[in-house]
Amino acid sequence: MPRTALTTTLLSLALLAACNADGTAATANAPATGPDAPAAEAPAARETREIGPFSIETVARFDEPWALSFLPDGRLLVSEKAGTLQLVDVASGKAAEVTGVPEVAYGGQGGFGDVVPHPQFSDNGLVYLSYAEAGDGDTAGAAVARARLVMDDAGGGTLQDLEVVWRQVPKVSGRGHYAHRIVFHDGKLWISSGDRQKFDPAQDMTSNMGKVLRLNEDGSVPDDNPFSGQGDVAAQVWSLGHRNPLGLAFDSNGQPWDIEMGPKGGDELNKVERGANYGYPIVSNGDHYDGRPIPDHDTRPEFKAPAITWTPVISPSSLAFYSGDLFPDWQGDAFAGGLSSQALVRIEFDGDRAWEAERYEMGARIRGVRQGPDGALWVIEDGEDGRLLRLAPKG
Repeated sequence: MPRTALTTTLLSLALLAACNADGTAATANAPATGPDAPAAEAPAARETREIGPFSIETVARFDEPWALSFLPDGRLLVSEKAGTLQLVDVASGKAAEVTGVPEVAYGGQGGFGDVVPHPQFSDNGLVYLSYAEAGDGDTAGAAVARARLVMDDAGGGTLQDLEVVWRQVPKVSGRGHYAHRIVFHDGKLWISSGDRQKFDPAQDMTSNMGKVLRLNEDGSVPDDNPFSGQGDVAAQVWSLGHRNPLGLAFDSNGQPWDIEMGPKGGDELNKVERGANYGYPIVSNGDHYDGRPIPDHDTRPEFKAPAITWTPVISPSSLAFYSGDLFPDWQGDAFAGGLSSQALVRIEFDGDRAWEAERYEMGARIRGVRQGPDGALWVIEDGEDGRLLRLAPKG
């Protein structure tokens, strides 16, 4: 057995044993063990290739995958844009459906988005999911819901007691720029909310579009948010003036960063600061698609400038900071998935400064990236038959 497959198998077995030892909710549906249990299937041989410093293993394939998140037992949740949630045994590569996903407004950039387990998932079984939700007429908006994930004996499960905890307001026409990334940090629920290609809402505090939001886990608003007391919608806001922030992640110091698509040029990485305004659509280092110029950030110093801008664009899809041991030289770096660039981009940091360190040409649009519990980088490709890839050191 190749070293990478053996490592993954041993890790999955160890994590499952740990969950059995502490009697968490996930163990109620753990596979049977003992002399009467069926023999475990050996993982099938997998396609492997090398790109740059990586040995890349194809683990599974999905239909328009959008997000991936690991559960404490080492299994992986993968959302598919049309409205399907898959639970993946990474050792075997087998996926089984999780039912109970709410109806999604599928089309354009809309559909099923992020999926993230609650930090205490082992105790409460809660997962949070974002999706495009239909409104009256031909309108839609992002929503975030939470539900209890109940596993079944077939390797899948169902979502129960689903509750919507947040919605974009107002719902608008169009099918772009939902963003709707979800992150937990220090007991708070953070959501990136795109401008829905409507421009002005990013500066309008009666709308939560074009913002980064900080909420309690039940969707209520913390009293210490920067715009608390300025209205129910404004109170949700941590920062404003964003366009389409498709990546949101925290570094090891607890600092949030977002990565977002610019207009025609000017993709951005931003250090997301309390109450800061990043200027869109008043300023941008890109221009409108119809050719009309947008003033650059340096013309309006009252707006917070990006840490990095990209022109030509990379079309960022996701952002993850690395802290594992498989790539010790990269601890503290971040990785961004690239769509039009078909790349994985590594970013280095020094305080407030950041820069692109390397770009790895992946040969496919990269929709999502996560660090796995094994220290590997796990990546999903965009589109039909998108591959789930495990990236480990070469050699």
